[in-house]
Amino acid sequence: MILRSAQYGTKENKVAARDIVPVVSDRFEQTLESASPDVLREMIRGFAQKMMDADLGVRCNAGYGEVTPERVNPRNGYRMRDWDTRAGTVGLAIPRLREGSYFPDFLIHRRRAERALASVVATSYLLGVSTRRVEKLAAALGVTSLSKSQVSLMAAELDEMVEGFRSRRLDAGPYTFVWIDALTQKVREGGRTVNVHALIATGVNAGGRREILGIDVASSEDGAGWLAFLRGLSGVALVTSDCHQGLRDAIAAVLPGAAWQRCRTHYHRNLLTKVPKSAQPWVSTLVRTIFEQPDAASVRAQHAQVVTALEAKFPAAASHLDEARDDILAFTAFPREIWRQVWSNNPLSVNRLSGDTIMPAA
Repeated sequence: MILRSAQYGTKENKVAARDIVPVVSDRFEQTLESASPDVLREMIRGFAQKMMDADLGVRCNAGYGEVTPERVNPRNGYRMRDWDTRAGTVGLAIPRLREGSYFPDFLIHRRRAERALASVVATSYLLGVSTRRVEKLAAALGVTSLSKSQVSLMAAELDEMVEGFRSRRLDAGPYTFVWIDALTQKVREGGRTVNVHALIATGVNAGGRREILGIDVASSEDGAGWLAFLRGLSGVALVTSDCHQGLRDAIAAVLPGAAWQRCRTHYHRNLLTKVPKSAQPWVSTLVRTIFEQPDAASVRAQHAQVVTALEAKFPAAASHLDEARDDILAFTAFPREIWRQVWSNNPLSVNRLSGDTIMPAA
């Protein structure tokens, strides 16, 4: 499977993803951060390194390795400095000068700079790099006086880096467990704000590490989009996702040997719509007991008891829960130690519960 350049379209037109401007959203950034921390960390390092080199080029009046009589200060190697970010510790090579000293402003205002970098990296990962994003990032990091040619060159270099990640071959498989979701993203197109779906697949590789397998942008979560998105995956034992019909059909068609786990969190929200608001806390507590059992047999027995308990007061909810039994309990076919990681497709929950490593099934 190879990550693809994304496009989305409507009946009226089709627009390349690079031509749309995302509205600020924390959810996609958090998903990228928790689902693929190595990728985010490396891209933050690369973006910060390029920005420092550009800043020093302005101060020295010459680029790295450029021989020109207009240079006002020669460079003198690098010194290493660790930068703690939300994606982990990033090792930065801070340029040194022969005369005077240099220290990037963004390491002084760390929190603001990290937030700006993470936002641009996440957006660029999904939609590619543009000169506008580079200009905004430079301003946020305190890098000023960049010429248009410098901004264009930096955008091209960063775009090459991003494309390298997005088009890399997925050779760390088999990917035993896969989480799939469609995050609704607001984008500005032609002066108006519209919704598109960022299709995201996260997998556990042969080393037990999570990584983002694919990102695409689509105007709807239809089966055709998911079919193209999933082709190329192999060795998948379990797919966890919400109950999108197009996605379920695509999983069955492309990954016939994989079991399907309906996301516990999404299902829980759907079930609560079947009962009055006043009863929702009681029903939530009751349903949670299903997932607190020590083994598969106890989980299924408790599911049956909860269905029985609901039948008297809320028959519609009881029927809904009974029909969903096999879908929401697919996780019980796998080792107890990984249940919490595979019964939901929310990578933030996985990260909080278990850290970065999830060992694949034997």
